[in-house]
Amino acid sequence: MSNTPELLFDTKSVVGEGPIWDFENHVLYWLDIFGKKLHFHDPSTGSHEVRELQELVGTVVCRQSGGLVLALQSGFAFYDVDSEVVTPIVDPESHIPTNHFNDGKCDPAGRLWAGTMPDSEDNPAGGMYRLDADLSVHQVFDNVTISNGICWSRDAKTMYYIDTPLMKIEAFDYDNVTGAVENRRTCCEIFKEAAWPDGMAIDVDDKLWVGHYFGDYVRRWDPETGECIDKIKLPCSNVTACAFGGDNLETMYITTATHALNDEQLAQQPLAGGLFAVDTGVRGQITPKFAG
Repeated sequence: MSNTPELLFDTKSVVGEGPIWDFENHVLYWLDIFGKKLHFHDPSTGSHEVRELQELVGTVVCRQSGGLVLALQSGFAFYDVDSEVVTPIVDPESHIPTNHFNDGKCDPAGRLWAGTMPDSEDNPAGGMYRLDADLSVHQVFDNVTISNGICWSRDAKTMYYIDTPLMKIEAFDYDNVTGAVENRRTCCEIFKEAAWPDGMAIDVDDKLWVGHYFGDYVRRWDPETGECIDKIKLPCSNVTACAFGGDNLETMYITTATHALNDEQLAQQPLAGGLFAVDTGVRGQITPKFAG
């Protein structure tokens, strides 16, 4: 694989999102939020499986005890891979039917963090929620418009976060024992030409890789200097998220979307909505599994 992204699957996803690598089982999972689909890919066999879901799905993570955890429009739920049974856990926003969950990940202690957003995408009606191993749920902060990328530094002392319309990457001091955050601050201001920041991954050097919606790129940001230090160009504009995977965690998997593209743009971008892979030459960090 070269450093030019290679199309793996031409899925035509409405909003491909949330790629996550199961390091133990060597399987990639990703989603189509509005297509209500859960995708599986095993690179060792080249297999690709698609599961149809009954509602919007914004987050998928692996569970330490087996199976998956999803953040659906109706809240958090367990997903049994063999039976395809969805078991609800809790819906922290049952009183806000016009919101849905978007991006999320597990922190180094195995808590699941996922944020919500309004269907209209135009006001800060969403929130950030933390699902602990005991299945208790906690709203950590509110006033979120489009909750997107989230990840943690290698020493688990910093949490990075993106609320897309703010056009920046934010950092928090992180307590991995309690899951508490404080000292919210901006670490990277996103310049206009980079376009909307979306999903995010982190490498072993604590540099941040961000998909940029309407921006054609995954960009690598240095949270210490705030600078963009590298970029990977895609053959389509709606780049949504990225994740490190593969045996050495050097393969970057990138999701894209067809959402909001008109007929002319779709004709110009025939690979939009596909899943891509590229060899970055940089190692990513192992994504923790849910501890509950």
